[in-house]
Amino acid sequence: MIKNEYLRKLYAECAVKNQDEPEFLQAVNLFLKSVDSVVDHLPSLLESGVLPRLLEPERVIIFRVPWVDDGGRVQVNRGYRIQYNSAIGPYKGGLRFDSSVNLSIMKFLSFEQTFKNALTGLPLGGGKGGADFSPAGKSDGEIMRFCQSFISELYRYIGPGIDVPAGDLGVGAREIGYMFGYYKKIVNRFEGAFTGKGISYGGSFARPEATGYGLCYFTEEMLNRYCNESLSGKRVIVSGSGQVGSNAAVKAARLGAKVVAMSDIDGVIYHPNGLETELVHKIKTNRESITLYCPHNPAVQYFAPPAQLWRIPCDVAFPCATQNEIDLAAAKDLVKGGVKVVCEGANMPTTPEAIDYLIDNNILFGPAKAANAGGVAVSGLEMTQNVSAYPWTFNEVDEKLKLIMKNIFKKIDETAKRFNKPENLVFSANITGFLKIYEAMAAQGVV
Repeated sequence: MIKNEYLRKLYAECAVKNQDEPEFLQAVNLFLKSVDSVVDHLPSLLESGVLPRLLEPERVIIFRVPWVDDGGRVQVNRGYRIQYNSAIGPYKGGLRFDSSVNLSIMKFLSFEQTFKNALTGLPLGGGKGGADFSPAGKSDGEIMRFCQSFISELYRYIGPGIDVPAGDLGVGAREIGYMFGYYKKIVNRFEGAFTGKGISYGGSFARPEATGYGLCYFTEEMLNRYCNESLSGKRVIVSGSGQVGSNAAVKAARLGAKVVAMSDIDGVIYHPNGLETELVHKIKTNRESITLYCPHNPAVQYFAPPAQLWRIPCDVAFPCATQNEIDLAAAKDLVKGGVKVVCEGANMPTTPEAIDYLIDNNILFGPAKAANAGGVAVSGLEMTQNVSAYPWTFNEVDEKLKLIMKNIFKKIDETAKRFNKPENLVFSANITGFLKIYEAMAAQGVV
């Protein structure tokens, strides 16, 4: 519960304005609870007028996306771009193509992205976008026509120094390629208007791996700092075996962990002696079901639905699928199964009640805005390479990513100690990111 009267009033006003946006209000509530813990130490936070401005995106763009399917029928989807905050740099954040996409999800993602980007130390503002279009079951031609229609509207609002989108759920190298190609045709310029591009046309090595690898690097820092341990020898479970989850599993295995279970939208595969993560990664890169792994090892057990994953005993859990996938019941299952660390690879995959339960039970918890910042960090490095027209090697990018994730952990750990909330990284990630944004917004006046 928020104790400060001003913050309670602020949230109440936000709830009225955004009453049909539960995901956005959930993110705002978690943020204000963190601010509530520091207002007595920093009264200027309430006097500057930054907070009410921070709860409103700078710009919300909604548009129709008409396209023609393979049967010659006209289809219409809704597109979004939320340019949330540009206090510390141009808007930066992914595009999500999924049937679940709506205004609430776009606003919550862009709100979270703003703090995440601030934590990287790079000059990046926060944004997010996408459409209620699912690439699943669509032909390459249909996906190309959709992407071209989407960009025929969005191109007006993006570009280097303005807003630089990347991929997210449902948007991988294929979709980025189609969008970048059409953007280049419309504006008649070859420029770094997107990140997550292919290596052959200005992309960065290690970008596909960045979020998953960064998640592991952050987890290693947590384990080292609080337990004097590492991922080596730990039993790991991973939800969502897309780009983030499958790469996190591969990296965890390379760091000596035993990845015992993974899930996708179909179900869960489990083997107590560990899965062949490279094979799972190959299957998911081909956009195939995780069930195709089962014939390779008769000893592998398969469960459905995917939520069964949280009942499997583990030391480390990586939720990498979607928002609110770990509810209170799942959190109780994890604690019962011996989990020591939960580190978020997806955006807000844990409900507030589940977070409180995990922290109350002394489980180390790595919040998404810190733990999964590796993707946007390497996107920032891709922007630097585009400006300089000089690419770095995979190892060079990976080393920079590792340093960024180490510095993120160091900064939020110091904030937790500063405000006498040791190991509460949910609180400290919110406050560390916010203070950087606050300083920039206050310095720039009321704009």
